Amino acid sequence: MKAHTKETQATMTPEKSLQFLKEGNKRFQNNLKANRNLLEQVNDTSDGQFPFATILSCIDSRVSAELVFDQGLGDIFSVRIAGNFVNEDILGSMEFACKLAGTKLIVVLGHTSCGAVKGACDDAKLGNLTGMLAKIKPAVESVTEPSDASLRNSKNVEFVDHVSQKNVELTINRIRKESPVLKEMEDNGDIKIVGAMYDINDGSVTFYE
Repeated sequence: MKAHTKETQATMTPEKSLQFLKEGNKRFQNNLKANRNLLEQVNDTSDGQFPFATILSCIDSRVSAELVFDQGLGDIFSVRIAGNFVNEDILGSMEFACKLAGTKLIVVLGHTSCGAVKGACDDAKLGNLTGMLAKIKPAVESVTEPSDASLRNSKNVEFVDHVSQKNVELTINRIRKESPVLKEMEDNGDIKIVGAMYDINDGSVTFYE
């Protein structure tokens, strides 16, 4: 499989880009990697890059977007931060990726058993981590069940995963609210913004469309 070129990127639509990721995740689950010569892709992308998607995911070592979607060099922009939330710098990176570099899809990818989400559920305090986890707290507060405080912590796996899903949803809302550039592109059909959840137990990605 060759690296994307300006010409192949131009043929991509938001829907086609999403389908590429879905097919890549199926290959990953079945341990059937696309045939790529990565060194050849290094050479092919030395003069420029033409990715088709931008993926915001967690720093979790088990959730590498390139691996779980079976993508090669030059295929996707990968933004990684614990808890897969956005701030001004990440939004600026996404605007560059879509408006200037031509990607057609933004995916906010959460995952099950997320450590950052667990920390937010437990109201963990540790140096700069305290401020970072505060950005995930709105998702914790938005999940109203269970109401019993003793069940609203990292030991409740179901609660943690519900918070992770809500965090993806709220992150997408923030992208649309805080980036007029991306909101306009989405409204015009130039890009698609979707959420997704990676299951660390079986390698599958569920998209929220």
